[in-house]
Amino acid sequence: MKATRWIAAVVAPLFIESGWALDVAQAHDTAPGETVTVAADEPIPHLPGKRLVAHVVDYEPGVSSAAHHHPSSAFIYAYVVSGAIRSRVGDEPARVYRAGEAWFENPGSHHRVSENASDTEPARLLAVLVVDGPDEQLVIPDLSE
Repeated sequence: MKATRWIAAVVAPLFIESGWALDVAQAHDTAPGETVTVAADEPIPHLPGKRLVAHVVDYEPGVSSAAHHHPSSAFIYAYVVSGAIRSRVGDEPARVYRAGEAWFENPGSHHRVSENASDTEPARLLAVLVVDGPDEQLVIPDLSE
């Protein structure tokens, strides 16, 4: 089974559909109509200095995140739980991902576009990050765009 299918089949339902409560605290500053909820934030026992963080990002119709960077340690797996997400990372063209589709982002990625691709339906994204240390800022706003 491909890694993305395994993560989608095993990890996403654990965070989204199980009885686990989501931390209602915001993971970072968000735009109106965007809610970022911490689903997990745990050290990785066999990788000293690393932690796994999972965020659930809910977008109301037509809402987008501000352009941003991720830290040089952040390896990211993004999975669309529901709706459709338009994403543009680095110099790649923008692409619309629909429920059940996923992508990876390399460390230090510049996330130029992250938005609900629909003006009428909400969308939900699960972002799973492997990062350094407990104090690393995960989303660095891009003030130049």
